Amino acid sequence: MKLIDLIVKQSASMVALRRDLHAHPELGFALQRTSDLVASQLTQWDIPVHRGLGRTGVVGIIRHGTSARAIGLRADMDALPIQEANTFAHASAHPGLMHACGHDGHMAMLLSAAHYLVTQPHFDGTVYLVFQPAEEGGGGAHEMIKDGLFDLFPMDAVFGMHNWPGLPEGQFAVSEGPVMASSNEFKITLHGKGGHAAMPHKTQDPVPVACQLVQAFQTIISRNLRPIDAGVISVSSIHTGQTNNVILGRCVLAGTVRSLLPEVLDLIEHRMQGITRGVCEAFEMAHDFEFTRNYPATVNHAAESDLARQVLTDIVGQSKVLAQEPTMAAEDFAYMLQARPGCYVFIGNGDDDHGGGSCMLHNACYDFNDALLPLGATYWVRLAERYLQP
Repeated sequence: MKLIDLIVKQSASMVALRRDLHAHPELGFALQRTSDLVASQLTQWDIPVHRGLGRTGVVGIIRHGTSARAIGLRADMDALPIQEANTFAHASAHPGLMHACGHDGHMAMLLSAAHYLVTQPHFDGTVYLVFQPAEEGGGGAHEMIKDGLFDLFPMDAVFGMHNWPGLPEGQFAVSEGPVMASSNEFKITLHGKGGHAAMPHKTQDPVPVACQLVQAFQTIISRNLRPIDAGVISVSSIHTGQTNNVILGRCVLAGTVRSLLPEVLDLIEHRMQGITRGVCEAFEMAHDFEFTRNYPATVNHAAESDLARQVLTDIVGQSKVLAQEPTMAAEDFAYMLQARPGCYVFIGNGDDDHGGGSCMLHNACYDFNDALLPLGATYWVRLAERYLQP
């Protein structure tokens, strides 16, 4: 493994920074302390900073040489509304909030790389350090783009990285094409007629209709999609009634739909609408159908994925750079990849616990593996140097 010595030597300070970020999580766009800390650290290293894109986004600018070429490196900053179960010293100081996805580590890796790039600028061009708010459902990437990210900072390509529990420490995964799914949500409201549960014949009970819909939706995946296509329909909530002797006249089903391909998403939405309409007609029940498309699929570009693979191979060796198995989780870096060519890689967070808790993302016992900080920072530096080589 070819880590950069100067980055390894500063790893203790980066671990302290990462743990400070972990102890003070903030949600969505409300990242005042977090963005202040990031901006302050960059300013301390004489890196010019632009603030305010996506409300609390931070962009650092490192220029060297005369080339007009530019690369963007992105880290997300927000935490999750989870009560942390860990009891170590850097556990969350804010009840109900937690860095359970490793965004604290993502920031620390990019900051570590920033310090090296500004003090050891072996490149010709511009490196934009993009610290993004509201990845966890708020669409912060889209908001930064809408506020002019790529107009103000005209980068030729943009790259992202996420820690990945279950992938061994010291390994990476990268592939071209779709690597994370689109994220979409639905809400179906059934309008029946309530009454006494002992006299169901005098009611129009929405519960059997809801049960029919839950079962029928799964046939879309098993009988409408090609077996080689990926799709998920999860009815994650059904709300109706509050007592055992009342049939409520209203029932609401809600959930998520995931797909890697837009044509698959189109098919799923179309069939869900048709099934809902048909089932409700059979039961003579009125309904409202809502389908909201949120994050698009994260699709890596071929040339940039190949570049990332070459850089990673130089650092850890070919055997430790794996093909990226697509996941049905979603990531709003997808918006950036729609606007600019780029690549999103996974860095192995390890198979076991770090700090006494589960390594699973969005778990109350999760903690980022600090041993990754020099490795992730080395990747960022070597990627920028390779992309902007003189």
